[in-house]
Amino acid sequence: MALVELGRYDRNLANILVGRLESEGIDALAFDGGASIADGSWLLIPVRVMVDEDDLAAARLVADGA
Repeated sequence: MALVELGRYDRNLANILVGRLESEGIDALAFDGGASIADGSWLLIPVRVMVDEDDLAAARLVADGA
């Protein structure tokens, strides 16, 4: 399993997208969601949504329609 980046999103949208992907049977992870929470800049740092490279095409279809 090799993870690839689907895209970068604001923290809330990234978590919603992960849930949507998983509801379609696509494993997904949100990376960097806790970055810089201590200094208050967490809204400024995009969250990377990662999927298996074999699921990337299907994940893009879900992300485009979400």
